Amino acid sequence: MGKAVRISMLVVFLGLVIMVLVVFKLYSRVFTPNVTLDTAHELFYIPSGSDFDFVLSELEEGGIIEDTKSFLWVASKKYYDINVKPGRYKIRNGLSNNELVNMLRAGNQDPVMVVFNNVRSLDYLSGKVTPYLEADSAEFATYLADKELPAKYGFDAATFSSMFIPETYEFFWTTSPEEFTDRMKQEYEKFWDGERDRKAKKLEMTREEVVTLASIVDEETLYNDENSRVAGLYLNRLEQGIPLQADPTLKFALGDFSRQRILNEDKEVDSPYNTYKFKGLPPGPISIPSVSAIDGVLDFEKHRYLYMCAKADFSGYHAFARNYDQHLKNARAYQRQLNKKRIYK
Repeated sequence: MGKAVRISMLVVFLGLVIMVLVVFKLYSRVFTPNVTLDTAHELFYIPSGSDFDFVLSELEEGGIIEDTKSFLWVASKKYYDINVKPGRYKIRNGLSNNELVNMLRAGNQDPVMVVFNNVRSLDYLSGKVTPYLEADSAEFATYLADKELPAKYGFDAATFSSMFIPETYEFFWTTSPEEFTDRMKQEYEKFWDGERDRKAKKLEMTREEVVTLASIVDEETLYNDENSRVAGLYLNRLEQGIPLQADPTLKFALGDFSRQRILNEDKEVDSPYNTYKFKGLPPGPISIPSVSAIDGVLDFEKHRYLYMCAKADFSGYHAFARNYDQHLKNARAYQRQLNKKRIYK
């Protein structure tokens, strides 16, 4: 074999070695693990308006990536450096640069489960949902307080809160107040579509009226197993044209739900929510009622009760009566216990 041939073969061999090394290096940059965490995964937040420098800095300072240069190279090749998407991301230990960049570039957020219940008003709702989302409570509250907003969704100011059905919902962290409210409207329509709408029509009540009554039931009851009975009582009073005389509506009108005792002077407050003074339902819900309370109205218990008061044993249940004389006995027993415990307001 001639010298020239040997040199040519050596050059080819060295070229192949160099090519293999280059390919291996490129492969390592792209596909070998570069995420090193002490746990199985870590949540990584990119606020709206953030740029690539922010992302890179957070990954470095958080000790999420081991080799910054290789990540920077892959991000640049995939144009992630000019295509940053905000969000809440779950970064798994052992991800390669390719996997990490693909996830961030695609905006594949890890969703959050937003839970709200026991909500008195839209202001309270803002405080309930914002711990799960990027927007703060002030931003949410300001949006929901817009006087033009209820009409956009087919409500008025008094009934708008009936659109928000307490449940557990899946959202992205970046969900805006407008997107949240749009979703609530969709969920509201799904909630009512079908059997619940049919039951409401059978009661000759609108959705808003059902929710309004449910909000009173919810405030009156401590236990769900009383919802349908209390609802039946109020429906009896509505049918007979008797004022509801519901203490929670007075507490709402007075702006004080902490009251344990309603005084006669309280019953004179001039408010459309004063169901001692005005017959029928108040203009809208006094809180955002639970699904159990709504279904309690739709599946009300049929009976002849017209009166109720809290039981004197402070169990949280009610003593029901068909006539006023029996109700007075029940009420006096409860009032004696209030006096005994020195609860005067």
